[in-house]
Amino acid sequence: MINKSILIVLFAALIPFSECKAQDINELNSKNIPTKIDKLFTPEIGGIKQFVEIKTDDSNKPVLLFLSGGPGSSMMNNAGSFTAILKSKFTIVQWDQRDAGKTLKLNPSPVQPSIALMEQDTYQVIEFIRKELNQEKIYLLGSSWGNVLGFYIVKNHPELLHSYFAVNPVISQLASEKELLEVLKQHFKDNAVASNELASVNIPLKIDEDLLYLRKWLLYKEGKEYATSPEFKNGFLQWSKTWSPVWKEATNIDLPKTLKEVNCPVYFLVGKNDIQTLTSITQKYFQQLKAPKKDLFLFDNSGHQIHKDEPEKFQHIIINTLPATIAEK
Repeated sequence: MINKSILIVLFAALIPFSECKAQDINELNSKNIPTKIDKLFTPEIGGIKQFVEIKTDDSNKPVLLFLSGGPGSSMMNNAGSFTAILKSKFTIVQWDQRDAGKTLKLNPSPVQPSIALMEQDTYQVIEFIRKELNQEKIYLLGSSWGNVLGFYIVKNHPELLHSYFAVNPVISQLASEKELLEVLKQHFKDNAVASNELASVNIPLKIDEDLLYLRKWLLYKEGKEYATSPEFKNGFLQWSKTWSPVWKEATNIDLPKTLKEVNCPVYFLVGKNDIQTLTSITQKYFQQLKAPKKDLFLFDNSGHQIHKDEPEKFQHIIINTLPATIAEK
């Protein structure tokens, strides 16, 4: 097994090369010369190196940046399964957030992650992308937790966005967790183990086991039997050491009260069967939200993972929102 310190040295050795290539790309973009890019960059974001992947056959294509769910998850390694069609119209950008994916392996966050810290990370990543690709605005997509960061940009920096795609978003998560608990209690009323564990759950969340039991029985309801294993429990409680405080922060978000109007187009992509970020809550928020342009697309055969459940429809809907001058290219 390769020593961790050796890996860090190897990564550090590669960084100057990446920065040199980035300068070349920036120069070509400034001249509007089509440039193919398939690279991992490690800009300094929020005081640490964070991995940003850029893939395109033409760097002049509009940028689509994905904000992963989780928190603590990465969409980077499996992105090909839900971007194969999108790449014909976009420069695809994936980012491993602090304490997630490749960024975590390179350098764990020296401080406890928080929503405020990661909001600033998101802004800095967008600024890095705009500079490297010489583009004034980007398209932004948030998946689940990613919307906590995405709606921060929508609210505070709409001038940076062509439009925003909210995929199964965190809207009023405390209300969503309450409804989820009641659904699970009813579904597992004849399961003694599930009933006992769900009866112990506190809303608002107080201890790590509260969220553990909610997610355990949600996953089991969806047919994922591994959720009842000791390995799942141990892994979840390990995740909680970093992310439980952040998720508790997220449950306090209530966009219908704090974000009633936005200044960029917003498109909601919602799984009809999503009970993790409750579909009905998103639909109600969509109806009341004021925006220069908005739409809501319902995925009949999806739960919380639209990009996995219906990847082709997911991609075509995004493309169909584009201006005709881009969509027809």
